[in-house]
Amino acid sequence: MTFMKGCLAALVALGLAVPALAFETSARGAYVVDATTGTVLLSKNADTPLPPASMSKLMTLYVAFEAVRDGRLSLDERLPVSQHAMSYGGSTMFLDTTDRVRVEDLLRGIIVLSGNDACAVIAEALSPDGTEAGFARYMTQRAQALGMTNSVFKNSNGWPAEGHVMSMRDLGLLARHIIEDFPAFYPMFAEREFRFDGRAPANVHNRNPLLGLGIGADGLKTGHTQAAGYGLVGSAVQGERRVIFAITGLDSAAARARESEAIVNWAFRHFARKTVLRAGEVVARAPVWMGEAGEVGLAPAADVETLLPVLASESLAAQVVYTGPVRAPVAKGDALAELVLAPEGLPETRVPLVATEAVAPGGFMTRLRMVAGQVLERLREGPEGAS
Repeated sequence: MTFMKGCLAALVALGLAVPALAFETSARGAYVVDATTGTVLLSKNADTPLPPASMSKLMTLYVAFEAVRDGRLSLDERLPVSQHAMSYGGSTMFLDTTDRVRVEDLLRGIIVLSGNDACAVIAEALSPDGTEAGFARYMTQRAQALGMTNSVFKNSNGWPAEGHVMSMRDLGLLARHIIEDFPAFYPMFAEREFRFDGRAPANVHNRNPLLGLGIGADGLKTGHTQAAGYGLVGSAVQGERRVIFAITGLDSAAARARESEAIVNWAFRHFARKTVLRAGEVVARAPVWMGEAGEVGLAPAADVETLLPVLASESLAAQVVYTGPVRAPVAKGDALAELVLAPEGLPETRVPLVATEAVAPGGFMTRLRMVAGQVLERLREGPEGAS
């Protein structure tokens, strides 16, 4: 291993990686992330606000899950159905104003049956002003708080409305929040059918085309309108890895199914987690100013794992960046630098590096030697340096 070190940065040559093989998608927008490592594998118009269709129901579900968790709503509570909720067409639970529906049934009606009416019932129950429009404003505020900066909601279900938009990155982030924040509810997304009250035999099956294919798919939500095209927010687990993706703008349900399956297979087959450094393994040494020792080792505090193309070599290019020289005293474990891993074709990863040993301040003779060395260096630079 060789190093090029300077006052501001050190370049660490760990080798060269084979570029990641790009996935060519016909989707209008796409975002694929390895949730285990946070590595973005594919981004196509990922931050462009687009009509999300029924995929925006995931935000209604997130808000509902929060309400149940916080005790503001109970799964056994029965909610009334308004004329407004009943008026929705498209995919519905066929609710009417004589119904009072259990919250748990409404949640399944949204997840499995994509019920527009079920979303409106939940929305009116949780809305600050009792209206679906008020709930949509709250959805937008809550999304912004979660970091979903390209999402604006005009209703609870994705019914076509001017200005109702989400980005694929926002949908991927929302999917991750649902999976991680509500593990007790997440298994609902893998349910393949829900027969509510026997009243809608034509609408009992989950539209997610990946469920049951044996590729680890366990969620989350399809969407389709004329403006949005066909889309899917999906997730799958294989071994210790989870992949989350969001796509939109496909021209048919069949194209959505093919593209989604291809993305999952590509993400798992062409990338693998690798340990590139062990905890405590010194990758560089930084100069120390006014210390008993002239330099200090830099190492990760924990094993460094990253996602790499399966065809990559056993090493990769990396850079150690620090501001130096480091001033004494230095305590063992002090964070002094960052290791920047940047496999070609993948976004960079930054890992903190810490001091591998303590360096005490130097005594009088140490300071004298350093000052003298600095003076001699300036003299060697000539009159400009000496001045």
